[in-house]
Amino acid sequence: MIYPPDITATEALLASGNYIAERSLATSVYLSLSLGRPLLLEGEAGVGKTEVAKVLAATLDCEFIRLQCYEGLDVASAVYEWDYSRQMIEIRLAEVQGIQDRTEIAKNIYSEEFLIARPLLQALKSGADGKVPVLLIDEIDRADEPFEAYLLELLSDFQLSIPEIGTIKAAQAPVVVITSNRTREIHDALKRRCFYHWVDYPDRTRELAILRAKAPQAGTRLAGQIVGFVQRLREEDLFKVPGVAETIDWAHALVQIDVIDLEPEVVDSTLGVLLKYQDDLEKMRGHEAARLLETIQTPADISA
Repeated sequence: MIYPPDITATEALLASGNYIAERSLATSVYLSLSLGRPLLLEGEAGVGKTEVAKVLAATLDCEFIRLQCYEGLDVASAVYEWDYSRQMIEIRLAEVQGIQDRTEIAKNIYSEEFLIARPLLQALKSGADGKVPVLLIDEIDRADEPFEAYLLELLSDFQLSIPEIGTIKAAQAPVVVITSNRTREIHDALKRRCFYHWVDYPDRTRELAILRAKAPQAGTRLAGQIVGFVQRLREEDLFKVPGVAETIDWAHALVQIDVIDLEPEVVDSTLGVLLKYQDDLEKMRGHEAARLLETIQTPADISA
């Protein structure tokens, strides 16, 4: 597996997948790839954490494996489970053949042949062609703390222990990206095993570059207005300010309805693309949205 030789090449790799990364993020990605360490990305929802893993899989041309975390996630869903129906058939066949040795039967049915691999185990067993997979462990903060502790062996040694079989170790370490929206604090033991990076909201220049890459149909003037409005909106006291994902969605929506210039009526009717809470919508609709719109109506703000 050939990784970028330096930070600049890593920036270029991400850019080739339409991901406009700041230098510090490209540095973290480069170190994670070159040193074979997991990358932990924290930040608000919608700032592009998950997209890093997707872009790496696409630009490195390797398999993408995703584990979406949630409360109650267990080993059977994340790592492996036994194919009980096939095991029962094997036991019945052994009985028909007159095999009475329980040790032999157990040895046969508790083998990898009867193992159903889930995302974590899939990531360890992939890469036979020389291309390791990209494993995304998405929103680890939604999982329970005991599951977080279970991951420590995987993140340290890229191996997992299965009581009936033993230890399964990756022939080559997969690329591991872990994301967190920080709804709870991640344990230090997990953080120590990773390179850490906080993904923040982009500044105006980088967000405009992102919008040009992700929504090129939006004209220069409209893109400048969109970014200017969203940047101002993030300064307001809202329950949830819009992320980059919402900026891109808004641009696509405005292009779809043939908007060339932002007008107060257009902003009011499409504000639900940016804001996802009723209290925020009520606060910003009407006069407040028009006020923000007025603050970006200058040549310096609108121009690219």
